[in-house]
Amino acid sequence: MPWRRRKDPYAIWISEVMLQQTRVATVIDYYERFLERFPTAAALARAPIADVLKAWEGMGYYSRARNLHAAAQMLADEFGGELPRTVPELRSLPGVGPYTAAAIASIAFALDEAVVDGNVARVLTRVFGIARDVQAAATRRELTDLAARLIPPGKAGMFNQALMDLGAVVCTPRRPRCDKCPIRRHCVALATGRQEKLPVKAPRKQTPHYEIAAGVVWRRGRVLIDRRKPDAMLGGLWEFPGGKRRPDETLEQACIREVREEVGIEARVQTPLPVVRHAYSHFRITLHAFECRALAGRARPIACDAVKWVRIVDLDDYAFPKANQHIIAALRERHGG
Repeated sequence: MPWRRRKDPYAIWISEVMLQQTRVATVIDYYERFLERFPTAAALARAPIADVLKAWEGMGYYSRARNLHAAAQMLADEFGGELPRTVPELRSLPGVGPYTAAAIASIAFALDEAVVDGNVARVLTRVFGIARDVQAAATRRELTDLAARLIPPGKAGMFNQALMDLGAVVCTPRRPRCDKCPIRRHCVALATGRQEKLPVKAPRKQTPHYEIAAGVVWRRGRVLIDRRKPDAMLGGLWEFPGGKRRPDETLEQACIREVREEVGIEARVQTPLPVVRHAYSHFRITLHAFECRALAGRARPIACDAVKWVRIVDLDDYAFPKANQHIIAALRERHGG
């Protein structure tokens, strides 16, 4: 993992943010490209947010990228372009919560701060036989206090990373490799045959599902895209205008209405594009996109931040959510570009 070879606090910060909600195998390529494009906090602070979002495109959870950009500007304005060395100051940065602050403090600055991510929580609940809901706030505090007591003084960074690696490679959620575990003699879960039953998690709630209709509106050889408002989900990203289908309308009717309400264009649905199914953290969507012809109206940002008519070949210049990227691929296959 390339971030393990870096001692630069900025690079460690970037890796910790990227590793939130994203698999290690996915992060590696993004990490290398991001640091090449933005090698310092100063470079990140100077960059337009559109460039940062484009570099992040495809990794999801785009609020991380917006927070990184805002935090880099805060570093430039208040901390001389360097990450602060105390947990309270680290916590003052946008997007830096207790876990990320502790990770940076222990790995970059050798402070005795405990880090409890999902991997560490799984190791601790199994080793100590903790059979309480691991997602409950009281249990998280208990695990953090326990991890803090276990830290060898002056070696928190190495200890935290070792526990995270143990959970990721050996003490896995399913079929843990207990025969390879270096602390198996101390594990209550192994001794009582409860490896697969710990950690305890509350039952998941049913994930909401939405039908989304979007319009790829053509006019004079260009398609219409709009940019989501900065404070919206996926804020700052570009997309094809669309939204949720209402119970009393067809997908085609929803497409026409959403295009009108979002960008002020009256459109006629022509041909459907392949259906896209995508899952976010708290809901799922089925995206139905239609190629449309603009009939009347002037494109303007009514329920969005900006609008543009662009050629298919130029769509790569804009950052899109992953679901919209499938639409772009289908358009290129159908029309070239």
